[in-house]
Amino acid sequence: MTARILLADDHALVRSGLRMIIDAEPDLQVVSEAADGYEALSAVETTPVDLAILDIAMPRMTGLQAAREINRTHPHVRILILSMYDNEQYFFEALKAGASGYVLKSVADRDLLEACRATMRGEPFLYAGAVTALIRDYLHRSRQGDELPHNILTPREEEVLKLIAEGYSTREVASTLTISAKTVDRHRTNILAKLGLRDRLALTRYAIRAGLIEP
Repeated sequence: MTARILLADDHALVRSGLRMIIDAEPDLQVVSEAADGYEALSAVETTPVDLAILDIAMPRMTGLQAAREINRTHPHVRILILSMYDNEQYFFEALKAGASGYVLKSVADRDLLEACRATMRGEPFLYAGAVTALIRDYLHRSRQGDELPHNILTPREEEVLKLIAEGYSTREVASTLTISAKTVDRHRTNILAKLGLRDRLALTRYAIRAGLIEP
């Protein structure tokens, strides 16, 4: 199935270049464009989209503001933030706003397609600087005594969590553990509920802090 994409950037030339990259792929298609956050919100209301790619700095309404609103009103729409800033604070704000990934414009020609596909698979997209930021955040929380719940997950749930955090798809987890995909989905739902988390990225951070995977 082709992923329907909204592309929002206040520079028409940037939109044109990114659209050429995206539309050259058989599984990705830009179906709507926007020049600012308000236009992005309007586009989501009028055109069915699966993924919104939002420039972080746009006039009238920023990409972060638009991401928060889209996440609230259309939670099924996945979000990527596009930015020229390799900045930890912007990255964490993007995550808080509901984004599944953060793509640097300087390497968009290399990373954008991978980020789109990862996001559509329900996986986070992390560039190298973002991984470093997550590790630093983990170390800071550890020093602050931010303890993890003890023995809150069953051994099977920990197995599922570890594989999810390592990037395995639902089908791959099912195959590895010799269980059905529906069982994997049920475990994931239970894990999220027990830990009070909402997405794969948060699960990955938890798995690192719990020592289930290496950062």
